Amino acid sequence: MSSEYKTKGGNSAFHNHINDFAHIQDPKERRRLALQSIDNAKFSWYHVRAIAVAGVGFMTDAYDIFAINLGLAMLVFVYWGGSIPDSTQTLLKVSTSVGTVIGQLGFGWAADFFGRKKIYGLELVIMIFATVLQCTVGESKAISFPAILTFYRIVMGIGIGGDYPMSSIISSEFSSVKWRGLTMGAVFANQGWGQLLAGLVALICIAGYKDDLVSAKNAAECGYECQKACDQMWRILIGFGCVPGVIALYFRLTIPESPRYTFDVTHEIEKAACDTMKFTSGLHGAATEDDIVILKNAKQLAAEVEKETLKKEAEEIKSSKVNWHDFYHHYKHWRHGKILIGTAGSWFMLDIAYYGLGLNTAVILQTIGYAKNDNVYEKLFNSAAGNLILICAGSIPGYWFTAFTCDTFGRKPLQIVGFILLTMIFCIIGFGYHKIGEHGLLGCYIVAQFLQNLPNTTTFIVPGECFPTKFRSTSHGISAAAGKVGAIIAQTVIGTLTNHGCSKEEPNCFLPHVMEIFALFMLLGTFTSLLIPETKRKSLEQLSYELHGDGDDPESSNSITDIDSETNIIGNDKV
Repeated sequence: MSSEYKTKGGNSAFHNHINDFAHIQDPKERRRLALQSIDNAKFSWYHVRAIAVAGVGFMTDAYDIFAINLGLAMLVFVYWGGSIPDSTQTLLKVSTSVGTVIGQLGFGWAADFFGRKKIYGLELVIMIFATVLQCTVGESKAISFPAILTFYRIVMGIGIGGDYPMSSIISSEFSSVKWRGLTMGAVFANQGWGQLLAGLVALICIAGYKDDLVSAKNAAECGYECQKACDQMWRILIGFGCVPGVIALYFRLTIPESPRYTFDVTHEIEKAACDTMKFTSGLHGAATEDDIVILKNAKQLAAEVEKETLKKEAEEIKSSKVNWHDFYHHYKHWRHGKILIGTAGSWFMLDIAYYGLGLNTAVILQTIGYAKNDNVYEKLFNSAAGNLILICAGSIPGYWFTAFTCDTFGRKPLQIVGFILLTMIFCIIGFGYHKIGEHGLLGCYIVAQFLQNLPNTTTFIVPGECFPTKFRSTSHGISAAAGKVGAIIAQTVIGTLTNHGCSKEEPNCFLPHVMEIFALFMLLGTFTSLLIPETKRKSLEQLSYELHGDGDDPESSNSITDIDSETNIIGNDKV
């Protein structure tokens, strides 16, 4: 190729990504080669960077959701005299889930319509501002404190909800085939670190204000200094949640557009090629106009077909944007619709028990000796410390076990096995609640927390892989929203059953039957999991073709040829 179309620069650390595709005249060939450079890439530091940038959103999500549980324990001494009404407590906790449903549906569609780059980062901005505003809420005679706090938590939930489809499809579309499960699982596993961080920040705050809390034996003795300390603690705890988001915001706002979206939806072949090689070369940011011009000049070498190609591309762009008419006609066929039913149904079944399991936390904390207290300080400290123990014992190991094994065992087997074992555990807790003893209950609870994160992780991964690019984000958003609807039902409907028919002397007497209800939903989750496909070790294009008949057959003679992923040389000399 003439040096006229080569750019200067490039070394072993920063590969010259422009020259890799400058000589390719066929836009379809350019697409195939670019996507293979992603699919065949070895696990490297830029994968770690992608995990960190996408994962910090989930760490913030989990932090914000978990922090309110600890924050409410502080708030009750400031605004409710030590005892918050059940309806208010439920409202504050469920408000985030309500906003999350809105965000998952809205951002899921927007990412398919406007593009990943234009939307990614906006959800983080919403979370940051809503978190800061929560910390400024105060009591007023004219405005209800719980109402304003609920409103801000709904807005924050919209940002949290947007992070689910956005981070899932970004991490899947930028991942190599071999490590896609690990990459997406690691992104999602940051929820565990978010829960851990919230507990640690709460412990630090409580320890820092110990002198103001330890003198008050109960809410009645929590005077001005005690209430002031609690008021400051919950604001610090909630407000700290925006710190990880601020750190990652720059990287999200400057991430390049997903090459698969650029290739398959907007059909900007040159831009996608540049973005791909810039990303896989370890360079940050999107391709510049100068980069894209180089490839466009190379494309113009085939002048006799260029006008027809551009005309065809323009027509394809118009028809490739997501619209509800195409969406409906695609999923009305059982072959395609059953996959969406499988991903959404499984997430719905899981989250009913996942969020409902928290109903048993108070009993477990009492079992391990973290419910006893002699003053306000011990009450808050033991609550935070006990929750940390349960998170480290069950949740975090469950997240990472699934992340490291889903590329080996497969997503579908892990999800089905997880649901089956959870059915058995909830049956043991429910039917043997008064027989297995406190230690047996503790053991079952920790095992359940571990097992829940098998299907919890796979229900996040699979929707980011098994749908075509045109509908991928929308479909993931619908699946995730179904899960949050399950969470709302668990907290508002099933959660109220724990005290059904109970006397004041015997609270939570209906809890064993609630566990049995959860067992039924886990059994139903096993059946919905049978509808999802196995996605391990298959490229997104192969899955799209096999499951939805979308695109060209990757196994045909026109499929991508292997390239040297070590040097990223494609038909031209190394610079």
